[in-house]
Amino acid sequence: MSRSVEKEPRHETPDIKENVPEADTAEERHQYPLIPLKDTVIFPKATATLNIGRDKSIQAINEANATTKRFIASAQKQSDLEHPGPNDVFEVGTLVELKQLEAQSNNILQVVVEGISRVRILEWIEQGPYLQVVIEEHNDTEQNDAQSVALVRHAHTLFDRYTHLSRRFNAEDITAVAHLTQPGLLADTLAPLTASDYIVQQDLLEAFDPVARLEKLCVSLGNEIEILELENKIRQKVRQQVDKNQREYYLKEQLRAIQEELGHDQASEVAELRQKVLQREMPAEVMAKVNKELDRLERMPSHSAELVVLRNYIDWVLALPWSERTEDRLDMPYAQKVLDNDHYGLEKVKERIIEFLAVRQLRILQMQRQTTSSRHNNSTPSPININKGPILCLVGPPGVGKTSLGRSIATALGRKFVRISLGGMHDEAEIRGHRRTYVGALPGRIIQAMKTVGVRNPVFLLDEIDKLASDYRGDPAAALLEVLDPEQNNTFTDHYLELPYDLSEVFFICTGNNRYQIPRALADRMDIVQMPGYTEEEKIAIGRYYVLPKVLGEHGLSRSQVQVPESAMRYIVSHYTREAGVRGLERQLATICRKAALRIVTKPDARIRLSEKNAEQYLGVPRFMPDRTQDLGQIGVATGLAWTENGGTLLPVEVVTMTGKGHLMVTGQLGDVMQESARAALSYIRSRADELRIPATFSETMDIHIHLPEGAIPKDGPSGGITMAAAVISALTRRAVRSDLAMTGEITLRGRVLAIGGLKEKALAAHRAGIRTLIIPRENSKDLVEIPAKVRSEMIYHLVDSMDQVVELALLPATDGTSVEEDRSDTAPADRAAVPGQVVPPTPGLYPEPIENGNRESDADIVPPATADDITDHPSAT
Repeated sequence: MSRSVEKEPRHETPDIKENVPEADTAEERHQYPLIPLKDTVIFPKATATLNIGRDKSIQAINEANATTKRFIASAQKQSDLEHPGPNDVFEVGTLVELKQLEAQSNNILQVVVEGISRVRILEWIEQGPYLQVVIEEHNDTEQNDAQSVALVRHAHTLFDRYTHLSRRFNAEDITAVAHLTQPGLLADTLAPLTASDYIVQQDLLEAFDPVARLEKLCVSLGNEIEILELENKIRQKVRQQVDKNQREYYLKEQLRAIQEELGHDQASEVAELRQKVLQREMPAEVMAKVNKELDRLERMPSHSAELVVLRNYIDWVLALPWSERTEDRLDMPYAQKVLDNDHYGLEKVKERIIEFLAVRQLRILQMQRQTTSSRHNNSTPSPININKGPILCLVGPPGVGKTSLGRSIATALGRKFVRISLGGMHDEAEIRGHRRTYVGALPGRIIQAMKTVGVRNPVFLLDEIDKLASDYRGDPAAALLEVLDPEQNNTFTDHYLELPYDLSEVFFICTGNNRYQIPRALADRMDIVQMPGYTEEEKIAIGRYYVLPKVLGEHGLSRSQVQVPESAMRYIVSHYTREAGVRGLERQLATICRKAALRIVTKPDARIRLSEKNAEQYLGVPRFMPDRTQDLGQIGVATGLAWTENGGTLLPVEVVTMTGKGHLMVTGQLGDVMQESARAALSYIRSRADELRIPATFSETMDIHIHLPEGAIPKDGPSGGITMAAAVISALTRRAVRSDLAMTGEITLRGRVLAIGGLKEKALAAHRAGIRTLIIPRENSKDLVEIPAKVRSEMIYHLVDSMDQVVELALLPATDGTSVEEDRSDTAPADRAAVPGQVVPPTPGLYPEPIENGNRESDADIVPPATADDITDHPSAT
């Protein structure tokens, strides 16, 4: 396809023959408008795009478009002529057909034409404001003789060789030529592809004989092939003779010239990048690596596929914070105020943050003293890493404020905050990134977050670390070992960067729901802080002073428009939520605010005050009912305590005996550990049958059925051991169990009572249910300080270390009925001297066994997750 740009002629051509009658040429000759072309020849069957700018040519195009859509295109002998005449245009041209016409700016017409046939100009005529000629049309005839066939094959061979040397033809052009078999059509097709000079093309156009025309083309094509082969030889010789430095200089200059022509100045981009490198304070190793990559970028061709990859890599390295950091705000009263304003309770976590600030202050003072001392002694001070950041792991149930606490810590320290979620992550490359050899490679999430935050000492929250997964692509937990190890993370290496990056100043905070699901190697590198669920009193305080103002603001309400007193908040917490955190409470308060907003919009003067009576109007029927105890002591029914993620709860145990063959049935969807506790309790009872006044043959004549209500909820753990033992003894001895008392503890075959976990939550659950007396293992006496002072002062705690003491405290005297009304004055001698808040020491049992002293922690703290009391010793919804 070719183009020709014409300009407007300034005067009329003097060599034009006037007034030729159309009737003289009507039969043998034809009359068409003429368009002179500059340096352009159009062949038959070829398509070309022309830009027409001369006034006469534009009028000729318009005339042809309005009539036959055909005109004559002929090349000028001299391209610099603006007003060509009959002697300035070649006699042989092409009859073309107008295919497309489009007006451009500056009075230029862009037309697409297709050649039809060769023509010879016979006469020039003047008619109107444009050029017209009388022509004689010539059409090729088919040539199928042997000479023509041989010539066509030879032309195809030359063209194949030519395309191999020039390498500028696409597959479509080569395929189109390969199917041509007529000499004339083959010559007309190859001429514009191989002959670059329009004089050579005009010579081929003037060859009316197809065979002669193809012979000329073969000669021209052979000459072009010789020239290309000679160029290749010269290029190879020159390449061998030019040394390395001259070759690099020549290529750089050539590349620079090409880029300037294209408008892309890669050299200026490289210079700009080098300037950025000089402005950044980077380690020497990193700077050397970047400069090496910049040298590669400068030498790389602009069309190289690796150019974009290399440029992205350099941009990533320059965008990372190598020396930028924020100054810590070492104001401990301010930090305490921020933490208290954002979160209620959580004293252990707040204390840990304040301790970090104190240590940071002492490090700075120590460094200052060493610097002053070294100046006086002319010595080098020993290095102190004052920026070394701690690694905390906040473990607790959902909704207790682990994630929001990370933001508060960042605010208290005056640092920037960044967070990534690890939940469901199963690819190591998410942490370490992909190597640059992969398509679309990027750094890992750690480096991406550091680039986003822009400083090297942010507060970095790794959320849901206990929900990491792994597959054939690697284990992300293993990749996190380097990130969370204070001895290694100062040289963290990302696969994409392949450079050591210092993470030692980052304050890492990890969060999780289950500490036993955190990989052991990771847990060993972190300071784990347990965040238990909120108590009912804490939820009420959080709801009134934190959640309610937030929800009111989100719904455009004020405190005067919606009031929720403490009694109403307590009712919402106990009847509409059952969780460890306060997310459910927030949703319930949002429901109240939405309904209140609708009422206030309808009646602008309305004021809403929530109470226990009207709560159902806003929240519907209560979803949960508080735990209740039996009003009367019953035979075979004992009250235990369990721990759940939502806090403590009562765990009633029911036992019935039946005539049978000594079978033990345990129901209520109990786990393996709890079933083993039931069998251990039964074995203890059989071994103590005489002392307990139970017939020795009961194991042969009676079946025992132990059931824990709410059978749809899975339950497991060892702390229900003494509760099940007490209920079985009650059923066998016909002695009722006190209904105002709850118990928890693990039982052994010898009747020992071992420590349990979750005492705080269990005590709170008993307190909510109105129970004021607890039987707990003696080894748990150290955990009493964790119970809120108000609750602890209102309850009586019996410390026991044997099952005999449990039986003495929990069982009432035998009667003939199936239930016994409580009579604390007669049946609870141990409580007559006890007052609320008192810890009653253990009383000697029938044959108390010695308890080994030592540093052993409670069994609930050292058993695996499946049997840990603080994880599975509770009914919990799956």
